[in-house]
Amino acid sequence: MVAQTKGDVKDIGLASQGILRIEWAAREMQVLRLVRERFARERPLEGLRLSACLHVTTETANLALALRDGGASVALCASNPLSTQDDVAAALVSEYGIPTFAIHGEDHETYYRHIHSALDHGPHYTMDDGADLVTVLHKERRELIGGVLGGTEETTTGVIRLRSQAREGMLEYPIVAVNEADTKHLFDNRYGTGQSTVDGVTRATNVLWAGKQVVVCGYGWCGRGIAMRVRGLGGHVIVTEVDPVRALEAVMDGYRVAPVLEAASDGDVFITATGDVKVIDEEALARMKDGAILANSGHFNVEIDIPALEAMSEGKRHMRSSVEEYRLKDGRRLYLLGEGRLINLAAAEGHPSSVMDMSFANQALCVEYLAGLQERPTRDVHPVPVDIDRTIAALKLNSLGVSIDSLTDEQLRYLESWEEGT
Repeated sequence: MVAQTKGDVKDIGLASQGILRIEWAAREMQVLRLVRERFARERPLEGLRLSACLHVTTETANLALALRDGGASVALCASNPLSTQDDVAAALVSEYGIPTFAIHGEDHETYYRHIHSALDHGPHYTMDDGADLVTVLHKERRELIGGVLGGTEETTTGVIRLRSQAREGMLEYPIVAVNEADTKHLFDNRYGTGQSTVDGVTRATNVLWAGKQVVVCGYGWCGRGIAMRVRGLGGHVIVTEVDPVRALEAVMDGYRVAPVLEAASDGDVFITATGDVKVIDEEALARMKDGAILANSGHFNVEIDIPALEAMSEGKRHMRSSVEEYRLKDGRRLYLLGEGRLINLAAAEGHPSSVMDMSFANQALCVEYLAGLQERPTRDVHPVPVDIDRTIAALKLNSLGVSIDSLTDEQLRYLESWEEGT
């Protein structure tokens, strides 16, 4: 570990590799590139301090550079102990001058020390992925809250936590739910999570998906994407759900839908993507076949009951990178991937740059939106303005070389009128 005055990273000598990978990711992030170019001209974030708790990846680095070029002073820490790309963290510190506090595999104490380090920046705005930074700020660093004007939240789990906080009257400043922008969840959650989750499980196990019984727990946008990609590779998907509408949609999409306990005895691979706790519990673990593989694609490592798995086991072995074999007392073996953490980042590189392009353009434009408001919004969780969503979609289409139609004046008048009928 090498401590730097501008951060805490594993090895500053990895920076040259990180620079190349950041540049490679930028090739597929054309919307964010346009935002960055405008930010560099207009400097809409001049003089503002921003503390960000995000996955420290090549895509996040490009977001940090856009914010920096917009005039913001950015401090960055990791939002997951296993998601940091150490070469990227090194490049951000040594090449780009962005204080970064993130080490792949950092322990619990280091993880939270790094969050405090990012908060030491004294932020005007926060940017979060999972709401850990906001939670620490509200619980342990309340002396800073008076200076915070607003924030953004990237992920479903974080939005759930923040809405709970707001309902209890405990949220001290407005936060925009970037996760709920159409140009975020329809693409990042569905296509990004779908591809990167399958990529993570494949890299960890080299499993052949064709013919496998794959249990996908949760049929939100992330679960939809995972199920779609697994089926595309020849897997037989079983969906588990608690929401009757989503379960019905999964049925109509052609998947078998069953309770977790029923699916437990059939599954070869289990992937959780719900944002809830103990989705796969002790009873489900007890019904699984020998050799079943367990992976999580939700934000926190609570969806699989790991303490129960430990208690049921008489020993475990580290089989290969990101794979732990648990030998149960009845002789069965279960394989847990990536310590139960986000498998797409624990065992792979996370979402493709092209889809993160839209998510991070939302982040950048929502901070600009908050900074430009004359009147501060209420202390609540707010939606992304529709104009931002549409602007990002239009820019993305343009970058892909896709043109669409525009409404004529006659069509606009028709849509705005009520008089014409049958």
